[in-house]
Amino acid sequence: MTSDASAEIRLRAPRIDELAALSDLCLRSKAVWGYDAAFLEACRRELTLTPEELRRTAACVAEREGRRVGFCQVAIDGPDADLVKLFVEPGEIRGGCGRVLFDWAVGIARDAGARRMTIDADPGAVPFYERMGAKCVGLVPSGSIPGRLLPRLEVAF
Repeated sequence: MTSDASAEIRLRAPRIDELAALSDLCLRSKAVWGYDAAFLEACRRELTLTPEELRRTAACVAEREGRRVGFCQVAIDGPDADLVKLFVEPGEIRGGCGRVLFDWAVGIARDAGARRMTIDADPGAVPFYERMGAKCVGLVPSGSIPGRLLPRLEVAF
């Protein structure tokens, strides 16, 4: 980790004018799992944020010392919530940002009346989500790579 982990993480709403930068953050974060350029390009559409997507979901940006260090997005439908995105700048991984974003996602979903949240996770991120209390409940098709299955996790609250 290259940043000062003791610096406070602030959460705020994303702005429309930073969607391209946040989409790039998501791709950089995805790349930490060692994927090649072709794989990441196949994920680009799914990881690109749009104004419409922000209107129908809850989302937040994590900042440390004025720099964007993470992004989180949750879709809520009654008792069910879906963690759509949770990405952290590579240099910030293991610096507390992921936990702060996950706690925000649980809080926003719970406050909206959800009782559980599903997470279709990159296989490399499963240990993180398990540390947050999520349990693996099956496999689901990837939205980016035909034939690829992703672990589905769930956390109840």
